[in-house]
Amino acid sequence: MNRWLIVVLSSVVLLGSTHCTKKKDSLAAEAKVLNLAIWGDYISEETKKEFTEKTGIVVNMSNYFSNEELLAKVQSGAGGIDVAVPSDYMVEIMAKMNFLEKLDKAKIPNSKNIAPQFLHQSYDPENTYSLPYAWATAGFAYNTDLIKKDLKSWKDVLSSSDLDGKISLMDDMREVLAMALKAQGHSVNSKNPAEIKSAVELLKKLKPRIKMFRSDTVDLLLNKEVALAHAFSSSALKAMVNSGGKIKYVLPAEGDTKFIDNLVILKSAKHLEAAHAFINFLLTKEANAAFVKTIYGGPVISGVKDLLPKDLQKNEALFPSSNRLSKFEFIQDLGDATKLYDEAWTEVKTAE
Repeated sequence: MNRWLIVVLSSVVLLGSTHCTKKKDSLAAEAKVLNLAIWGDYISEETKKEFTEKTGIVVNMSNYFSNEELLAKVQSGAGGIDVAVPSDYMVEIMAKMNFLEKLDKAKIPNSKNIAPQFLHQSYDPENTYSLPYAWATAGFAYNTDLIKKDLKSWKDVLSSSDLDGKISLMDDMREVLAMALKAQGHSVNSKNPAEIKSAVELLKKLKPRIKMFRSDTVDLLLNKEVALAHAFSSSALKAMVNSGGKIKYVLPAEGDTKFIDNLVILKSAKHLEAAHAFINFLLTKEANAAFVKTIYGGPVISGVKDLLPKDLQKNEALFPSSNRLSKFEFIQDLGDATKLYDEAWTEVKTAE
């Protein structure tokens, strides 16, 4: 063989070898970082630390307080997000907008641990893009030091003048409008303009009695900044535990919303291996039990209830009866009717 050809081939091999080595080094460096976008107060520092200790992957975290805020971040091109935790209807919206990566189930063997009732939901029938992380309800919580009466429904809240200036509602379009619709006996997914208009009028009437719109409610209740807060069950239960039982969470008699929060990987993710490893870690029985004990979200892994303290096993907010839960609805993607909700929310927020 011509010696010059040998030299050229040797150079190609060397360059190829160097390129492969650099690629492996790059992948190894990428695998040490995971960028997580998640609801506020929805993962414990202990869980993040344990994942890092086991894998060497550092979790960088940013928070949002509504599904619409997450969507706005992604739409604005906010880069760097690998894993996010949208609720059910937002998974469907983000998938339709081509923002989600298909999950490689071979890299998530712990998905077999998920209780069947949380899989194959209408928003992602084959769990192509999402796997459940937690479930919860929305209702209201109040401080029994400040409110002595027993409140059981949204009707009780709306008719109690002694709550004037002491109420917070979530800063979340769908959740607030859902509350107003349910309080009037309508579906949280109503597309009826008259029903939505009626919900707006109820909220405009209520607004002078509202102290603030805010979705992170734990400190509000504990510090007695408000007496009653429209809240997710996980936040309310955390406040209840930290207050020694003085905070009470109510599943309203009329019902409200229920939801499944899901683990997804963004199409723009730069750390795919780390993203799959993180999701797989969160779907162990031990990690899900730790989540319930510290964050008080509903478990999605089979058998976790048996690992919980007796008081949590008996807690109605975590394990409501099927009859009670039947009045709670999943929020759905409303398609073109979303415009009605956008307009309604603007009218509520700008009302005097």
